[in-house]
Amino acid sequence: MTEPRVALVTGGARGIGAAVARRLHAQGRRVVLADLLTTEAEALADELDGHAYRCDVTDSDGVRDMVSAIETDLGPVDVLVNCAGFDRFVRFVDTDEDFWDTIIDINYKGTLRTCHAVLPGMTERGWGRIVNFASDAARVGSSLESVYAGAKAGVIGFTKTIARETVKKGVTCNVVCPGPTDTTLIREMGEQGELPAKIVGGLDRAMPIGRMAQPDEIAYGATVFTHDDALFITGQTLSVSGGLTMA
Repeated sequence: MTEPRVALVTGGARGIGAAVARRLHAQGRRVVLADLLTTEAEALADELDGHAYRCDVTDSDGVRDMVSAIETDLGPVDVLVNCAGFDRFVRFVDTDEDFWDTIIDINYKGTLRTCHAVLPGMTERGWGRIVNFASDAARVGSSLESVYAGAKAGVIGFTKTIARETVKKGVTCNVVCPGPTDTTLIREMGEQGELPAKIVGGLDRAMPIGRMAQPDEIAYGATVFTHDDALFITGQTLSVSGGLTMA
């Protein structure tokens, strides 16, 4: 019997990442959660008969060491889903370079680091699935999320490019762009002041479907791309947003 493929989910302890992990488990993958929230990650890993590793995606050496440890302990990483992310609602004119660096380091460079760590092995073995989470903010803009939207737009361009570079090597690279989703992160963002609270409070009304997404509804989009039969789907950007973005 063939061993299940190892699937690594960054930001997998809660929210969309946790929902992706559950769907990958149902898809027959051996799930590995990478997160700074180790207690939550370990609890979910126990539920899924998986594994959890502490990971800070802003630490290049730490990311490489984690991937090396996973491959030693469990086998090669064949599926990578990058869900780790961070944002705050702030007007661009009220931001500073420290804020820019934080948002870009987590949301853009974090994706680069994990892809850089797993891609050589995937191309050498001739099989891999990479799904990078961006955001509908990157496609249409989003008030108070200028730096985040720019970082996530970078994720889209980066993913399309590595898709071209790996298309003949059995590796697919795709993007999921969630719309507003009912997660702990967005609730925390809504607690940052009167204007952020007003924005979060109006998200249900702004959605054509009439409500924000639940994490599992977003996760379904990711597991379309991770399927064994999805070899001919690469370089694509899928909005999962209840009709908010139709392009």
